[in-house]
Amino acid sequence: MIASAFWKSPQRNKILLLALALVAVVGLAAYAQIWLNAWNRPFYDALARKDFGEFVRQLGVFAGLASVLLALNVAQLWLNQTSKVTLREGLVHDLLDEWLKPLRAFRLSNAGEIGANPDQRIHEDARHLTELSVDLGIGLLQATLLLVSFVGVLWGLSRSMVLHVGGHDFVLPGYMVWSALFYAGAASLLSWWIGRPLIQLNAARYAREAELRFALVRMNEGVGSIAAYGGEADERGRVESIFQTVLASSRRIVGAVTRLTWVTAGYGWFTIIAPILVAAPIYFNPNANLTFGELMMIVGAFNQVQQSLRWFVDNFSVIADWRATLIRIASFRRTILAIDTLGRTEGQITFEEGGSGFRFENLAIAAPECCRLKETAVELEPGERVSVAGETGEQSTLLFRALAGLWPWGSGRVVHPPRGSIMFMPAQAYMPPGSLRAAISYPRSDETQPIGEIAKAFEALGLERRLGSLDTVERWDQLGNDEQQRLAFVRVILQRPDWLVLDHVLDSLEEESRARVEALLRGELKDMGIISLGEAEPGDLFTRTLHLVPNPAGPTFEPVADAEAAAKAAARKTRRSVKQVEPAQ
Repeated sequence: MIASAFWKSPQRNKILLLALALVAVVGLAAYAQIWLNAWNRPFYDALARKDFGEFVRQLGVFAGLASVLLALNVAQLWLNQTSKVTLREGLVHDLLDEWLKPLRAFRLSNAGEIGANPDQRIHEDARHLTELSVDLGIGLLQATLLLVSFVGVLWGLSRSMVLHVGGHDFVLPGYMVWSALFYAGAASLLSWWIGRPLIQLNAARYAREAELRFALVRMNEGVGSIAAYGGEADERGRVESIFQTVLASSRRIVGAVTRLTWVTAGYGWFTIIAPILVAAPIYFNPNANLTFGELMMIVGAFNQVQQSLRWFVDNFSVIADWRATLIRIASFRRTILAIDTLGRTEGQITFEEGGSGFRFENLAIAAPECCRLKETAVELEPGERVSVAGETGEQSTLLFRALAGLWPWGSGRVVHPPRGSIMFMPAQAYMPPGSLRAAISYPRSDETQPIGEIAKAFEALGLERRLGSLDTVERWDQLGNDEQQRLAFVRVILQRPDWLVLDHVLDSLEEESRARVEALLRGELKDMGIISLGEAEPGDLFTRTLHLVPNPAGPTFEPVADAEAAAKAAARKTRRSVKQVEPAQ
């Protein structure tokens, strides 16, 4: 699935070009390494002969080879870092595109644990996955090319080596190659066996880290209310409890990494003398005629081969981390794509666009606590204003979400005017980040409104003191809800929708602010149709009242249950794919 997303990405061609450039640079570096290994023979032979002239000449050769390798290393680093940025760009754009398709983000937020903390998946997990993918990919490419190159070199050097065992000489073709393969293979198998638990441990740690980050963000956003209640100690206890789960996960990883380090570090230290020990029987055999320079050349080639083969050993903990991150990203993306299918087998409200008014027929909403409109057939003409009274605020909010298309589960029929002619105002106003001018134009932030119209709207809603801050970038969502709702009504004045659908908006306003808004609705906006949900006292602003009543006989629906089932199915599929990959690794 991730490969398919990559292939469709606009960054695909750029990433492929970077990959080709990396192959070329790494290939040239491997070729230069072969020349550097061949340099060992004349250099160390010159040392053995105490030939100062040849020694100086070989230092010049080394300087040339080192310069070429330095240039290739710098080019490889630039390609490495550029590839990380480009790959992250493609992955984050893909996740954002899928997550922010209409209604998906909202439905995902109601999808249980799999939909929690999407910010962590898109920000931290995507960054971590792309960086690990590039580093591991380049490392594997480099190890593969060096292995192919130096296996041939080592085979050529050891194809006629004479082993002296029990008074007899034996010729074992490729003796050093087989030794390197056995040495690295044994260490790789041991590393895999000891380090395999790290995959699930890393996945668990990322989940706990995301919970801690979310708890801290939530607490920071509600710090005023927490202080008012004197709830700091309670919040600290809650965060401390989550932090302890993070520490527990981290400690388990520490133990697993420590056990793995016994293998990787021990293998690394023994590697210093391993090639000399393997070649010693040949070097000390008087019939072998192996010079010191040839021995160092064999040792260098052996080290290159086993270093390439030990790539898996050195990177097992990183591979486990990469797989854990890949599973989190893949399961998140799979859930985003599957979220549209939630509740497909449940009854759904029929929505039709037509005319300039609303029509409701036998409208019922399926939820844990079902409700329905008491009036079975309702016709709303353009400019008409109705209040909808419900027994609970939750019922009114469900109807608001149903009319907005966010909650389609239920039965009945809704005929509505074009979506662009309706403005939905939730109980908590939304102020996007950026300037105040952009906030009052949302979601048409690219439109420029005449300053005269803005000033008139601000004056009507008692916001004159904010006029000088139109181009100031601040956290406007930190204002009180009353002021945020008045700014939201500025949008209504500037954008002039045909219909307003309000969810407990008028009730949430202070007395003076409500009087200003109602004066606007009776005067300048008198031709605008209104559906106001949850108003306890409709007053003379509305022509009639509709009623939401409980519907205990209606079907219930909880999208969380469907989401959890989808997540489990996705996890099963991921585990099957992981099991299929494991033997190859």
